[in-house]
Amino acid sequence: MTASVTEEIEVTAEDHRLARLAALAVSLMWVDAALPSPLPGVKPGLANIVTLLVLRRYGFATAAWVSGLRVVAGSLLFGSFLTPGFMLSVSGASASLLVLWLAQALPEKWFGAVSLSVLAAFFHIGAQLAVVALWWMPSVNLMPSTPVFAAAAWIGGVANGLLAERLLAKEYHAATA
Repeated sequence: MTASVTEEIEVTAEDHRLARLAALAVSLMWVDAALPSPLPGVKPGLANIVTLLVLRRYGFATAAWVSGLRVVAGSLLFGSFLTPGFMLSVSGASASLLVLWLAQALPEKWFGAVSLSVLAAFFHIGAQLAVVALWWMPSVNLMPSTPVFAAAAWIGGVANGLLAERLLAKEYHAATA
Protein backbone atom coordinates (compact mmCIF):
# COMPACT_ATOMS: atom_id res chain seq x y z
CA MET A 1 0.00 0.00 0.00
CA THR A 2 1.39 3.41 -0.92
CA ALA A 3 0.93 6.43 1.23
CA SER A 4 -0.33 9.57 -0.40
CA VAL A 5 1.07 12.85 0.78
CA THR A 6 -0.94 15.92 0.09
CA GLU A 7 -0.01 19.39 0.98
CA GLU A 8 -2.47 22.22 1.08
CA ILE A 9 -1.40 25.54 -0.30
CA GLU A 10 -2.74 28.49 1.57
CA VAL A 11 -4.36 31.06 -0.71
CA THR A 12 -3.89 34.61 0.50
CA ALA A 13 -5.75 37.84 -0.15
CA GLU A 14 -2.76 38.90 -2.28
CA ASP A 15 -3.26 35.78 -4.45
CA HIS A 16 -6.90 36.73 -4.98
CA ARG A 17 -5.93 40.31 -5.84
CA LEU A 18 -3.36 39.10 -8.39
CA ALA A 19 -5.90 36.76 -9.96
CA ARG A 20 -8.54 39.49 -10.24
CA LEU A 21 -6.09 41.97 -11.76
CA ALA A 22 -4.71 39.40 -14.21
CA ALA A 23 -8.28 38.44 -15.18
CA LEU A 24 -9.05 42.10 -15.85
CA ALA A 25 -5.92 42.38 -18.01
CA VAL A 26 -6.84 39.21 -19.94
CA SER A 27 -10.35 40.61 -20.48
CA LEU A 28 -8.83 43.73 -21.98
CA MET A 29 -6.72 41.49 -24.24
CA TRP A 30 -10.01 40.07 -25.57
CA VAL A 31 -11.23 43.60 -26.27
CA ASP A 32 -7.93 44.34 -28.07
CA ALA A 33 -8.35 41.22 -30.19
CA ALA A 34 -11.89 42.21 -31.16
CA LEU A 35 -10.90 45.67 -32.36
CA PRO A 36 -10.06 46.06 -36.04
CA SER A 37 -6.37 46.63 -36.68
CA PRO A 38 -5.01 49.03 -39.31
CA LEU A 39 -1.83 46.93 -39.57
CA PRO A 40 -1.07 43.32 -38.64
CA GLY A 41 0.18 43.20 -35.08
CA VAL A 42 -0.85 46.74 -34.16
CA LYS A 43 -3.15 46.78 -31.16
CA PRO A 44 -3.90 49.49 -28.61
CA GLY A 45 -2.54 47.37 -25.75
CA LEU A 46 -5.42 48.07 -23.40
CA ALA A 47 -4.19 45.46 -20.90
CA ASN A 48 -1.19 47.70 -20.27
CA ILE A 49 -3.54 50.12 -18.50
CA VAL A 50 -3.93 47.49 -15.80
CA THR A 51 -0.15 47.12 -15.55
CA LEU A 52 0.24 50.89 -15.08
CA LEU A 53 -2.48 51.02 -12.43
CA VAL A 54 -0.99 48.07 -10.56
CA LEU A 55 2.49 49.57 -10.79
CA ARG A 56 1.32 52.80 -9.17
CA ARG A 57 -0.91 51.20 -6.57
CA TYR A 58 0.92 48.01 -5.56
CA GLY A 59 4.46 48.38 -6.89
CA PHE A 60 6.67 46.77 -9.48
CA ALA A 61 6.63 43.18 -8.20
CA THR A 62 2.84 42.95 -8.35
CA ALA A 63 2.80 44.62 -11.78
CA ALA A 64 5.32 42.05 -13.04
CA TRP A 65 3.19 39.18 -11.74
CA VAL A 66 0.03 40.59 -13.31
CA SER A 67 1.79 41.14 -16.64
CA GLY A 68 3.31 37.66 -16.64
CA LEU A 69 0.03 36.00 -15.71
CA ARG A 70 -1.73 38.00 -18.42
CA VAL A 71 0.70 36.84 -21.09
CA VAL A 72 0.54 33.17 -20.09
CA ALA A 73 -3.19 32.98 -19.31
CA GLY A 74 -4.10 35.04 -22.37
CA SER A 75 -2.03 32.81 -24.65
CA LEU A 76 -3.62 29.70 -23.17
CA LEU A 77 -7.11 31.14 -23.70
CA PHE A 78 -6.31 32.30 -27.25
CA GLY A 79 -4.64 28.99 -28.08
CA SER A 80 -1.32 30.66 -28.84
CA PHE A 81 0.85 29.30 -26.03
CA LEU A 82 4.45 28.72 -27.26
CA THR A 83 3.60 30.00 -30.76
CA PRO A 84 5.41 32.89 -32.47
CA GLY A 85 2.67 35.23 -31.23
CA PHE A 86 3.36 34.10 -27.67
CA MET A 87 7.07 34.76 -28.14
CA LEU A 88 6.28 38.27 -29.39
CA SER A 89 4.02 38.83 -26.39
CA VAL A 90 6.67 37.62 -23.95
CA SER A 91 9.38 39.75 -25.54
CA GLY A 92 7.18 42.86 -25.57
CA ALA A 93 5.96 42.39 -22.01
CA SER A 94 9.49 41.68 -20.75
CA ALA A 95 10.92 44.79 -22.42
CA SER A 96 8.04 46.92 -21.09
CA LEU A 97 8.61 45.61 -17.58
CA LEU A 98 12.34 46.27 -17.87
CA VAL A 99 11.81 49.93 -18.74
CA LEU A 100 9.15 50.31 -16.03
CA TRP A 101 11.58 48.82 -13.51
CA LEU A 102 14.30 51.23 -14.62
CA ALA A 103 11.82 54.13 -14.58
CA GLN A 104 11.19 53.65 -10.87
CA ALA A 105 14.28 55.82 -10.32
CA LEU A 106 12.76 58.71 -12.30
CA PRO A 107 10.97 61.48 -10.37
CA GLU A 108 7.20 60.88 -10.34
CA LYS A 109 6.67 64.62 -10.60
CA TRP A 110 7.85 64.58 -14.24
CA PHE A 111 7.22 60.95 -15.18
CA GLY A 112 3.57 60.12 -14.69
CA ALA A 113 1.35 57.45 -16.17
CA VAL A 114 1.50 58.93 -19.69
CA SER A 115 5.32 59.06 -19.82
CA LEU A 116 5.62 55.55 -18.40
CA SER A 117 3.02 54.25 -20.83
CA VAL A 118 4.84 55.76 -23.83
CA LEU A 119 8.19 54.38 -22.64
CA ALA A 120 6.66 50.93 -22.14
CA ALA A 121 4.96 51.04 -25.55
CA PHE A 122 8.21 51.94 -27.34
CA PHE A 123 10.14 49.21 -25.56
CA HIS A 124 7.31 46.74 -26.24
CA ILE A 125 7.29 47.34 -30.00
CA GLY A 126 11.07 47.64 -30.11
CA ALA A 127 11.50 44.21 -28.55
CA GLN A 128 8.94 42.70 -30.90
CA LEU A 129 10.62 44.21 -33.96
CA ALA A 130 13.99 42.95 -32.69
CA VAL A 131 12.63 39.41 -32.33
CA VAL A 132 11.21 39.50 -35.84
CA ALA A 133 14.36 41.05 -37.36
CA LEU A 134 16.91 38.90 -35.56
CA TRP A 135 15.11 35.59 -35.25
CA TRP A 136 12.32 35.12 -37.78
CA MET A 137 13.17 37.31 -40.73
CA PRO A 138 16.86 38.28 -40.51
CA SER A 139 17.12 38.90 -44.23
CA VAL A 140 14.19 41.36 -44.32
CA ASN A 141 14.83 45.05 -43.75
CA LEU A 142 12.22 46.21 -41.22
CA MET A 143 13.59 49.75 -41.02
CA PRO A 144 11.06 51.23 -43.51
CA SER A 145 8.16 50.02 -41.33
CA THR A 146 9.70 51.13 -38.02
CA PRO A 147 8.25 54.69 -38.10
CA VAL A 148 4.76 53.29 -38.59
CA PHE A 149 5.13 50.96 -35.61
CA ALA A 150 6.73 53.75 -33.57
CA ALA A 151 3.78 56.05 -34.35
CA ALA A 152 1.34 53.32 -33.33
CA ALA A 153 3.29 52.79 -30.09
CA TRP A 154 3.23 56.51 -29.37
CA ILE A 155 -0.51 56.83 -30.03
CA GLY A 156 -1.35 53.73 -27.99
CA GLY A 157 1.05 54.73 -25.22
CA VAL A 158 -0.42 58.22 -24.90
CA ALA A 159 -4.02 56.97 -25.00
CA ASN A 160 -3.42 54.20 -22.44
CA GLY A 161 -1.42 56.55 -20.23
CA LEU A 162 -4.18 59.16 -20.28
CA LEU A 163 -6.76 56.52 -19.35
CA ALA A 164 -4.55 55.20 -16.55
CA GLU A 165 -3.89 58.73 -15.30
CA ARG A 166 -7.59 59.49 -15.25
CA LEU A 167 -8.38 56.30 -13.35
CA LEU A 168 -5.60 57.01 -10.85
CA ALA A 169 -6.92 60.56 -10.35
CA LYS A 170 -10.45 59.25 -9.75
CA GLU A 171 -9.08 56.76 -7.24
CA TYR A 172 -7.09 59.52 -5.49
CA HIS A 173 -10.10 61.86 -5.31
CA ALA A 174 -12.32 59.06 -4.00
CA ALA A 175 -9.77 58.22 -1.31
CA THR A 176 -9.38 61.84 -0.18
CA ALA A 177 -13.09 62.70 -0.23
